[in-house]
Amino acid sequence: MNTSTITSNDLSNCDVFLHIQELKKKMDYIKNGLFVTKNTINNMFGHCESWQVASITATSVLTSIWIWNFIIQDESLYERSKKFIFTQVKKIPKIAKRIHDETKQISEAFENDMMENTKNEKYIVKLPGKGLSREDLIETVNRYLNLGKYKWKEGYISGAVYYYDEKLIELLTEVYGLASYTNPLHSDIFPGICKMEAEVVRIVSDLFHGGPNVCGTMTSGGTESIIMACKAYRDYSRNKWGIRNGVILAPKSAHPAFDKAASYFGLRVHHIDLDPDYFTVDLKKMEKAISKNTILLVGSFPNFPYGTSDDIEAISNLGLKYKIPVHVDCCLGGFIAAFMPLAGYHLPSFDFILPGVTSISADTHKYGYSPKGSSVILYSDKKFRHNQYYVCTEWPGGHYGSPTISGSRSGGIIAACWATLMHFGLEGYISSTKEIIKTKMFVENELRKIKDIFIFGNPTTSVIAIGSKSFNIYRLSDAMNSRGWNLNMLQFPIGIHICITHLHTKPGVASLFIEDFKKELHEIINNPHVEQSRKIAMYGMSATLPDRTIVGDITRYFIDAMYYIPS
Repeated sequence: MNTSTITSNDLSNCDVFLHIQELKKKMDYIKNGLFVTKNTINNMFGHCESWQVASITATSVLTSIWIWNFIIQDESLYERSKKFIFTQVKKIPKIAKRIHDETKQISEAFENDMMENTKNEKYIVKLPGKGLSREDLIETVNRYLNLGKYKWKEGYISGAVYYYDEKLIELLTEVYGLASYTNPLHSDIFPGICKMEAEVVRIVSDLFHGGPNVCGTMTSGGTESIIMACKAYRDYSRNKWGIRNGVILAPKSAHPAFDKAASYFGLRVHHIDLDPDYFTVDLKKMEKAISKNTILLVGSFPNFPYGTSDDIEAISNLGLKYKIPVHVDCCLGGFIAAFMPLAGYHLPSFDFILPGVTSISADTHKYGYSPKGSSVILYSDKKFRHNQYYVCTEWPGGHYGSPTISGSRSGGIIAACWATLMHFGLEGYISSTKEIIKTKMFVENELRKIKDIFIFGNPTTSVIAIGSKSFNIYRLSDAMNSRGWNLNMLQFPIGIHICITHLHTKPGVASLFIEDFKKELHEIINNPHVEQSRKIAMYGMSATLPDRTIVGDITRYFIDAMYYIPS
């Protein structure tokens, strides 16, 4: 056969022959390599006894596993090294004593604040020999409720109380009283309470464009709603994909309830950086962080620190692309976001209208205006909710199952939440949303006109976060506090925020806030070197401390002070 008559089949056969030859060479190379390795190992251990070979093998395997587990952990090698160094440094006597003295002073300062707030009240530390009369009880409760310096009923606080109306309180008090001894755990005894809970879940589902498959439960608050979602996805990923070390991808601005859930359930949260201009999650970094162990993608609408909202549609698309569930945290502003389009304000899609969204948490006790202790967690399908439940079939007392962390729950809270939704209705919530967003826009526009401060990103619903490049913004918070205003402090970077509620929509409240804000800012700019108060110095210090365990200890002392009882 000459070259002019070679066909394509011949070329193909030649290529196959060459590939076979090449593959044979590689196989021979591998074979020779294994032979050399085998001889090398035999030469190394040929003089050893059998027990020595077994011992060396076992030691090598265990050492390799230890090294692998040391490297592949939840925390990076850098973080663990940093913690180790700080732990050793704090053992130095002089440093240990200084840390002890400083934290003791901080602990005492927290207790002194509590003592100051309750200085005119005696503490009851033992049961009274004879029960108090109704009049004495009501008088004592009212006295206790009036402790504290903030005029919260007049709107001097950020968030905390989202609606206050005495007639509504009377109504809900009556409803709660009627249902106070009921318990949805006993569904056969109190089917009406279970019906109310089911109706609350269905109503909230409808507000977030949930179809017939959307389901959920009520919980005690946003933290429990988020914890339940994380528990559901942990179990779902284990059962479906066999993932034992689940990872949650959440923005750095996401609520710490995700970290709390991870701590409880043996999960890990990978915190994704925010866009430095918009203070929303960096989507490229989120996608890059996705791994075979990722069990959940998280977005906030809006987040608590800045009031900005992540691009939920883009996160939904990531969820669909990689077949990962997506949770949207609407705990803070969900009951405003749900009504804003109906009130005439455009919002990007963020709920079950997006096919990748598999769960939503929303607090009925914030802008839903129900009494504290109620929230809703929703799922796109029962397969997720089933993994939220806890079921025990081996208990001598019978089969036990509960939908949330609590076993027994207060039917009074469920009934009061249901009654609140019925009381406001669609028109009531739309009207309230219009008032709040109008007030928020007024405050935001006025703040943007002021020099020496800036607004973080573009707030979506009701939270406005404020920072400054000219001075320590904590000074402004402290100054406003002296005028009776209670604002929230932020860190990384430092800032403050105000959460606009229905209380701020009362005539003159928002204007007074802006007026006091301008006065205190003018004073700060004209007196830049005023010594900081101990409270501001402590907050500033905690925001810059590289050893976060010390900050954790400070937080624990603050919680201790909540349980203060005189010695």
